Amino acid sequence: MDYTVRPVAYIRNERSEALDDHWDDVVSIVELAQDVPSEALAGLAEFSHVEIVFFADWAEDVPPGPWHRHPRGNANWPDVGVFAQRNKDRPNRLLLTTVAVDEYAERSLRVRGLDGIDGTPVLDIKPVFRWSVPRGDLRVAKWSEELGESYF
Repeated sequence: MDYTVRPVAYIRNERSEALDDHWDDVVSIVELAQDVPSEALAGLAEFSHVEIVFFADWAEDVPPGPWHRHPRGNANWPDVGVFAQRNKDRPNRLLLTTVAVDEYAERSLRVRGLDGIDGTPVLDIKPVFRWSVPRGDLRVAKWSEELGESYF
């Protein structure tokens, strides 16, 4: 079974390689693709945050990459499966990041902390509703907290 997706926008920023850390300082413009009308962004300016679904065309496929590993190759952290990690090398190279929007324009939005490199195709943009985020306390692996200390 084949699936077809198409970019609805592209990430524009100064990051040319997929480094693992320090994304908070990266300012990105999410610019609509030429065949997407400006009206697709209508009403979005009422929201402070959006979810960006993007295709990491620069990442490695899994498979043939590992289905499990030590996150970041750090042997101090447990060997866990790809679905227990948020690394860029995903089975279908699909990534998701929730970002605050600094500014809206007619055909774009400016965001900070979007962990995609320049030219990355965006597959979807979704508003964050108050009821669409996790409610209550989150349970997370201890190693993931350590990893996150330098991510943003």
